[in-house]
Amino acid sequence: MDGNEDLGSGPSEGAVDPSGVSGLKICVNTQTPLIWFTHEIGPLDDGTKVTDLSQLKEGDDYNYSSGGVTRMVLPLLKRMLSDGTVSEAHWVSLNPSAPETIKADGITHHFVSLEKGRLANYGKVKEIMWKAAHGTTTDAITAEEIFMSDDFPDFSYYDRLTAEAINRLDKETDFDLFYLHDFQQLQIGHMLNTLKPKMYRWHIPFDYSTFPEKWRETFITYFNSYDMMIVSSSKYLESLKEFGYSGIIKKLYPYVDPSDYSVPKPEETSALCERLGITNGDEVILVVARMDPMKGQDHAISAFASIFGKYPSLKLVLVGNGSFSSSKRGVGLSKGEKWRADLETQVQKLGLEGRVIFAGHLSQQELDSMYERCLFTMLPSVKEGFGLVVVESWLHRKACLITDRAGITEIIKDGENGMLFNPDDAAGMAEKLARMVEDRGLRKLMAEKGSESARLCTIDEGLKAETKIIKELVGG
Repeated sequence: MDGNEDLGSGPSEGAVDPSGVSGLKICVNTQTPLIWFTHEIGPLDDGTKVTDLSQLKEGDDYNYSSGGVTRMVLPLLKRMLSDGTVSEAHWVSLNPSAPETIKADGITHHFVSLEKGRLANYGKVKEIMWKAAHGTTTDAITAEEIFMSDDFPDFSYYDRLTAEAINRLDKETDFDLFYLHDFQQLQIGHMLNTLKPKMYRWHIPFDYSTFPEKWRETFITYFNSYDMMIVSSSKYLESLKEFGYSGIIKKLYPYVDPSDYSVPKPEETSALCERLGITNGDEVILVVARMDPMKGQDHAISAFASIFGKYPSLKLVLVGNGSFSSSKRGVGLSKGEKWRADLETQVQKLGLEGRVIFAGHLSQQELDSMYERCLFTMLPSVKEGFGLVVVESWLHRKACLITDRAGITEIIKDGENGMLFNPDDAAGMAEKLARMVEDRGLRKLMAEKGSESARLCTIDEGLKAETKIIKELVGG
């Protein structure tokens, strides 16, 4: 068996018996932490050290990070701890302003910190690599020669700090498995002093043809330091094989926990709409994405501008701030703020003030209200690793207009459980947007079919697949 297995093409039959992998000690590594802190966390009033998140207040002291990686990893670890598959879970992540460790949700979180100067250089390299991996960099020379740049040592320094933290934890805990996530953590696997199983999940698009030629040998070396690679679409799996990875490859759709989403009370939705300037007669198109050019909010605004004159009650609501990388308490990149400023300028030039609403960051309860309030949602990304926002829309029984550049298109039947568009085709995008506004029956059909498709991307399916993968890898 070559190990290139599809674990995400349909519902699993029956439960996976976790008996060969019970009581595991697992170490997860992500760049983005589950929680970020709004201020420096010092001793409590009685002088004791903060060791548990329950000692702090959400909103005042901390917030949960947005984004698909943390939203997926948390329920997986919680469920595996609950069913006994995992007996001890540690999560290592970057978090410059956090305590060294803190306990939350039964998981011990360990935070790596970088000095401001090193953090800035790390962010520069990460951004270049991220754009090149997406095939969108405009600086080919920089992308080709990034490994020789003056900033790259600080990128590697972060990876080295993280690897050393994991190695120290391994000596104390004796982990059974290491599970690393996303491209900026890639070389950490190469730095771990262990022969124990290492899994790596690549969350962004993977097209080997977009990688700069000079990167390939280095990346293959990094990839091959892992026993198993997990990607989110068949296209990425085939591309990774063609790239030259020699280990086991699994395709597994990202997933969410449906219990994280709720039907809000009418008064909660009304209060939020009043705050955002949405009246009872308004019809809402909803875009949920961090502030980033890759997310294509500019395409959504342009398409909206083409049709808004026909629909006087229509409003476009953009939910999201920058990512952890863009936040001042995170990596500190400025692209989130800059992108929002660019979008606000675009709105002004198009005469859409009051018709396009920048909602910023919303709590989960507030986001549930916006999902319930909207006519439908829109995913306008230029490129998208998967697109869990579509699944969230389906869980709220809302139809979604979806970029054809997202990994989730693998499970989309155009016009049935979603409608696809090419973000480069402005006229076609506007036409499909208008059709979604006008055709209530189509929206209802796609919402119903979508709610069925959402089952492929829930924690129940993810847990079965992940348990099967882990059982195979650790030899249970």
